[in-house]
Amino acid sequence: MFADKIDLTLEHMWAEAANFAEIESKYDEPALYGVTDGKAIGTYLEHKFTSHLMERYWFGAGNTANGIDLPSLNVDIKVTCIRQPQSSCPYKSARQKIYGLSYHLIVFVYEKVDDPFARTGRLNMMHTIFVDKGRTADFQTTHGLRQIIANEGNADDIVAFLQDRNLPVDEIEARNIAETILAEPPLQGYLTISNALQWRLQYSRVIIQAGTVDGLERVR
Repeated sequence: MFADKIDLTLEHMWAEAANFAEIESKYDEPALYGVTDGKAIGTYLEHKFTSHLMERYWFGAGNTANGIDLPSLNVDIKVTCIRQPQSSCPYKSARQKIYGLSYHLIVFVYEKVDDPFARTGRLNMMHTIFVDKGRTADFQTTHGLRQIIANEGNADDIVAFLQDRNLPVDEIEARNIAETILAEPPLQGYLTISNALQWRLQYSRVIIQAGTVDGLERVR
């Protein structure tokens, strides 16, 4: 089996994610029956998808130290329920809200259904979406900053905007960020990122816009 493996590419991952989501939507899992903990469900699906890839491809597996699930592709796996499509993300810098997370996301959005007679749980995969790293910044923050630049705003305007948005930075860092933004305007992001010790990523807009915006690919 190992001799037949090939190196994993993004294109392979997209195809396998679509195939995996279709199979998983038909699979009844006794271990998921009655489980409501979103983190436990996410861990289950992340491990299962990673194992699915490992059977077919060579790639660097993720670990706690590097922080993302598929480091060789610079991709993190996110799993979320359709009722409240969101997940947590390690906080590294306030600049992530402006310039993105620096890695891509593959997002599995599920609806969980339990069968009380068979005592199994099923994850009906509603959406499978690839978010390019260039689109992982906060929507409202990048939209506002891009408007300021389009209206010939200066560093003072940007600092005031960042303060109004309660970006977790001091005045010196806000000024440094403002100068960077003037030199390198951010792309339009499509996540909603809430301030916290860990970023809270929300995907409702990504689900709606996938397939209509460059960098938001509807895999399935």
